[in-house]
Amino acid sequence: MRTAILLICAAFFEFAPAAERPNVVFILADDLGYGELGCYGQEKIPTPNIDRLAVEGTRFTRHYSGAPVCAPSRCVLLTGKHLGRAEIRGNRQAKVAFPEFKEGQHPISAGALTIAEVFRDAGYATAAMGKWGLGPVGSTGDPNDQGFDLFFGYNCQAVAHSFFPRYLWRNRERVEINKKPVPGHLKKPEGEVKLEDYQGERYAPYLMIEEAEKWIADHKDRPFFLYLPFIEPHVAMHPPVEAVERFPEDWDDEVYRGQCGYLPHPRPRAGYAAMIHDLDRYVGRVMAALEKAGVADETIVVFTSDNGTTHEGAKGTHFHIGGVDATFFDSTLDLRSYKGSVYEGGLRVPMIVRYPGEVKAGAVSDAPGYFADWFPTLCEAAGLDAPDDLDGESLWPVITGGKTPPARKPMVWTFAGYGGQCAVMMGNMKAIRLGLSRKKPGEWQLYDVVADRGETKDLAEEQPEWIRKAEQILGEQMIENPVFPLRMPGGGAVEEKRR
Repeated sequence: MRTAILLICAAFFEFAPAAERPNVVFILADDLGYGELGCYGQEKIPTPNIDRLAVEGTRFTRHYSGAPVCAPSRCVLLTGKHLGRAEIRGNRQAKVAFPEFKEGQHPISAGALTIAEVFRDAGYATAAMGKWGLGPVGSTGDPNDQGFDLFFGYNCQAVAHSFFPRYLWRNRERVEINKKPVPGHLKKPEGEVKLEDYQGERYAPYLMIEEAEKWIADHKDRPFFLYLPFIEPHVAMHPPVEAVERFPEDWDDEVYRGQCGYLPHPRPRAGYAAMIHDLDRYVGRVMAALEKAGVADETIVVFTSDNGTTHEGAKGTHFHIGGVDATFFDSTLDLRSYKGSVYEGGLRVPMIVRYPGEVKAGAVSDAPGYFADWFPTLCEAAGLDAPDDLDGESLWPVITGGKTPPARKPMVWTFAGYGGQCAVMMGNMKAIRLGLSRKKPGEWQLYDVVADRGETKDLAEEQPEWIRKAEQILGEQMIENPVFPLRMPGGGAVEEKRR
C-alpha cells in the first residue's frame, strides 16, 4: 500500500509546475563553532559568502545541533528523531558489530526513514556530497539505500580525517584520487614541521564542491534536494599551501607537533582559518552555481553546523584537539564548553536560511530550534506530508513569519559519549546532567540560557520543579538503545514499542 501511494504521489509531482516546488540545498559544516563566522561575531576569519547569506536571509541565534558529535547529529538531522529515540547516539565504528566492514560507522537500519527518502519518493532528484557517517557502503546505512540517488565523498568519518585520502566513494564505486595518500594522524616531536610534507596530489574537498556544482547544473530543470555535509573545519588541518598563505605569518608563534592528535602544522592558526575560509568559498560557489542555473531564488538554502568547535586537548597546552586555537579565534564567544558537551558551546550552532520572497532578508531570530525540526520543516516548505512519528516540529512558520511561537516541544539530548550526558530544553530553561556512565553521576544543573547563555549560574537548587519536569520528559521520551546504552539514575529509559 505504501509503495502504491508513493508512486501516485511521484506521478502527481512529476507533472506539478517546478516553480511550486522549491529546491533544497542543505549545507552542513563540520565542527564549526558558534562564533567562527563574521555574521556571528568572528573578527579574524573573513566569511563574506556566508555573511551574504545572512544579509539575504534570516540568521538564527538559538539553533541547536542534534548531538555534540558527528554521527548522531547527522542521524537526528536526517531522521527527525531526537537522541532519546535516534538509532545512532554516538560515534561507533561499524566493524565493532559488523566485522565484515573495514570502514564506516554503525549503520542506521533498513527501516529508518530519512528526509531524503521522502523527497525522492515525491519526485525530487537527491544527492549528497561530503561526509556520510551513517553506515558503510553495502550496509543498511548505505546512502543509496537511504534516499540519495548520488553520493560522492567520504563514507567513513575516520577516513575523512585525511583531506588527501586514497579514495572517495561515488555511490558504491571507490574512486582513487591519491596514489600516495596523506594520513590524518601523525606526530613530529622534534625537527622542522613543513607544510609541504602533508600535501597530496588531489585535495578531496575541492573535488566534492566541483561535483556539487556539476550536479546543480545537470538537475536545474527538475526539483532537487541537495545535502552538502562538507568536512571543514574538522581536523586534521592540512589545507593547500595557497589557502594557508592567505593569512598573516605573525599569527603563529608556535608550531603544532601533533601532541593533541591528528597532523602537525607549522602555522596552526593560519591553517584553521584557511579551512573556514575555504568552507565560505564553497558556499559562494554553491550560490554561484544556483544563480548560473537560474534557480537561486527558487531554492531554500540552509547553512548550519553539526556541533560546536573542537574541544580541549592535552593538559599543559593551549591547543585544542588537532591544533585548533579556539581562544585565539574566540570560537564560541561566551558560550560554555565545546564539541562533545551538552553545554551551549557543544550544541548551539550558527544557522541561516535564505529563500527570497518567503524568508525575510537581513532578519535575526531568537526562535529556538534544533536538528530534529528539519525533517518536518522542509516537508512543510515543499508541501510534502511528514511522517507522524517525528520528534521535531516544523519551524517553517517561524522561518517565514519571523515570529517566535508562544511554546514549543521540549528539546532532548541523551548522549552516551564523553562520560554520559543528557540535556532537556524547556523554553528558556535547560536542565543538564553529566557523568551518567560513571559510578557516581553528577548532580542536575539548570540554566536560563536566554538570560545566561554562558551557563554561569546554576538554578537547580532554587527551581527544582524544572528538574522534576526534565526527569518526566526523559522518562516519557527516552527509549533504550542497546548499541548506545545510557541509563538515567532511577530510570528514565522506556522500552521501545514502535520505531
